[in-house]
Amino acid sequence: MLAFILATVLSGAAAMNALATPKSSLQNRLEGFALTAIFQGVLTFAAATLLLKLAHHQIAGGAVFLVVAASIFHGLFTPWLAPKFPGLFKNSYEPLFFDAGLSFTDKLAQWRSQPTVSLQLVTSVMMLSVLAVAVAS
Repeated sequence: MLAFILATVLSGAAAMNALATPKSSLQNRLEGFALTAIFQGVLTFAAATLLLKLAHHQIAGGAVFLVVAASIFHGLFTPWLAPKFPGLFKNSYEPLFFDAGLSFTDKLAQWRSQPTVSLQLVTSVMMLSVLAVAVAS
């Protein structure tokens, strides 16, 4: 959601101004971290949390803490580990998120245009919906 809002805000003339200035490596890493944590970590760990709730397990610190902490660690460690173990991280790492030549909105737009991404997002939304209904009932 945050990335969608940022992409909407940075569209048009603001995006053109953002492209004119060179991007620092810190900014590029921060963008990659945020995109990885939000679009790949949160979905995975929200589903895991719902499964734990469905199995009536007590979650230390609460469900929100688990999702946020796990997503942050996922965003921090995945870019470091994925090039070393590509087989393990083939579905949870997107090198496009760390492309310094692209703006934030371009990274998001190019990622969303991939056919496998729409399938992953639809699958995740359906799985989360079913789990949420199961947990709520």
